[in-house]
Amino acid sequence: MSCMIQPTLNRHPVFRALAGLLLLAALVAGSTQAFSDIAGSQARKAIAGSGRVAIVYPAIGEPYRSVFEQIISGIESQTGGHTTNFEVGANADFGELKNSLRQQGVEVVIALGSQGVKFAATLDRDIGVVAGGVIAPAGDELHDAPVQSLSPAPALLFGRLKQLMPGARRVFAVYEPRQNGWLIRYAKEAARAQGLELVAYEGQDMRSAAAAYQNILSVADSRRDAIWLLQDSIGAEGGTILPMVLQEAWNHNLVVFSSNFGHVRRGALFSLYPDNVGMGRRLAGMALGFLSSGSYEEQGMIPLREVQAAINLRTAEHLGVRPGKGMEFGMVFPER
Repeated sequence: MSCMIQPTLNRHPVFRALAGLLLLAALVAGSTQAFSDIAGSQARKAIAGSGRVAIVYPAIGEPYRSVFEQIISGIESQTGGHTTNFEVGANADFGELKNSLRQQGVEVVIALGSQGVKFAATLDRDIGVVAGGVIAPAGDELHDAPVQSLSPAPALLFGRLKQLMPGARRVFAVYEPRQNGWLIRYAKEAARAQGLELVAYEGQDMRSAAAAYQNILSVADSRRDAIWLLQDSIGAEGGTILPMVLQEAWNHNLVVFSSNFGHVRRGALFSLYPDNVGMGRRLAGMALGFLSSGSYEEQGMIPLREVQAAINLRTAEHLGVRPGKGMEFGMVFPER
């Protein structure tokens, strides 16, 4: 087998050790646990002793490698470890990998990262695909398969906003339509359900995005409005737009929250970020569901519900925001 496509031992002790040591390994309660119950012992028995589920993930360096190891740990905790794992390099021979899958009788592939999704798009329709670990849409090739995004579900973001800012009535956002048009559709429904008005501006490039943010900052009311920063190429570009938005928001006491927890370190009030182990369990549940029924319960891009929260306490103090006792945060900034 090519050195660029490396099958790994599904019970290798490295994965078990790393799962306990890495930063984002805690599981969320609720939906993740429910999924675990649904795909419990009967689903595990369905794949025991077989290679019917394969995980294809990218050969990549740190810190991203640890992220995929955590996702794989979550998958294996759900399947009882009965998977065949392939680490795929940038120049991997997809034909060779497909031959390996056929030889081992694989019926569903869990494809992680852009390289895993790129490979999954080449598979014949007789092999199921569940994809994850990507932010932007995977393209038309996987439109009929579930693709778990790294972008947190807008409903969860807006719910956390209402907890921290009960008077919030309007949310502004700027997005790149090809990357986040699908997410804005979810966001509009989520906003309506929580009594919020979503005002979303398309940004085709950096110039139009900067103009949109300047317009937002000129009309936003700190008593009722908040700004949502998305994960895409223009929504909150870190070099020029992000510092401008955060500084102006600070000056005018505006709440800024983000889908990127790195923005919390720089001054955004809060973010939701992936619980990688929980996401792995979700992907495994989707794969086991396909094995059981031969069909997908969901299709296309799916926002992430397996999340943890980060908060910037300096920003919260500046805004007069006091998190409630029941709120939990996996990350707190500034770091102490």
